[in-house]
Amino acid sequence: MQITKTSIIAGVITLLTASAALAQAPAPAEGEDAPQPFMAGTPLGTTNEAGEETPLSDNVKVYGSFNFAESCTYDPDRNLILAMNGAVPQDIQENDGFVSLINPDGTVHTAKWIGATRDGLTLNHPLGSAIGNGVLYAADIDTVRMFDLETGEPMGEVEIPDATILNGIAATDDGTVYVSNTREPEAIYQISPEGEVSTFAEGAPLALPNGVAMDPDGNIVVVNIGTNEVITFSPDGEVVNTETAVESGNDGLVILDDGTKYVSSVRFGSISRIAPGEEAEIIASGIPSAASICYDSMQNQIIVPMNNNNALAFVSLD
Repeated sequence: MQITKTSIIAGVITLLTASAALAQAPAPAEGEDAPQPFMAGTPLGTTNEAGEETPLSDNVKVYGSFNFAESCTYDPDRNLILAMNGAVPQDIQENDGFVSLINPDGTVHTAKWIGATRDGLTLNHPLGSAIGNGVLYAADIDTVRMFDLETGEPMGEVEIPDATILNGIAATDDGTVYVSNTREPEAIYQISPEGEVSTFAEGAPLALPNGVAMDPDGNIVVVNIGTNEVITFSPDGEVVNTETAVESGNDGLVILDDGTKYVSSVRFGSISRIAPGEEAEIIASGIPSAASICYDSMQNQIIVPMNNNNALAFVSLD
């Protein structure tokens, strides 16, 4: 049976129906505004007092729009980079995370695409992100949240009760999700297209697991912060290959169509390249807090979120 985005939504709705019935927002008191529907942000520009919209002119370039940028993912259909922002710490303000849309040259397209308002939105402190079958997935503390890739509208969520800090995430075209839990319990969780949660891998060789990606053969590849190992699991959860990056403390991972892996070390600030059958080599270094990277296939570049440096770095592969 072909599984589509519609079936993913249906599965999530089934999971959420019972809890939603118990957690309905109270009716607004007399004089209060009713809850507003979700609204995505718009590209940079202005609206004057007369309500007339003026887009940013071509001779203006804006950089920035980050607040603890932890991960990114690339949307080739729009040729845009989606940057996940954890924003302020949870002990200061909950539900402050947002997603920026960034042009391939690093300029800002939309400062806050998801997160322009908090109406109909919960996004606390997103770390890892992935795209699969028109869905944007975000690892948000103990919950995987889903958003429509075209509109940004929330599509549902799956809470993982045992999770303590969900981090790296990968998604398949059929809606299966793999997400790492970096602290205890050190594990990779699997979420089925119907929203069922199971433990895919737990314990050694995982050592503070972080980045997760799918290789061209459909295997699940994980990098550790605690070691420099790059571990390939079969879909059955068996370790089928172990490679090593040049340095440890690894956060992000991308895998190209030819099997070449790029690994970012958040602790050492380097990018390792592991070509099939070859030893790893460092291709970039000195990048502060090199977090969960993404690959821009159209411009052939690696984008590196830099956490509390509130920036993105760009590494050309040409």
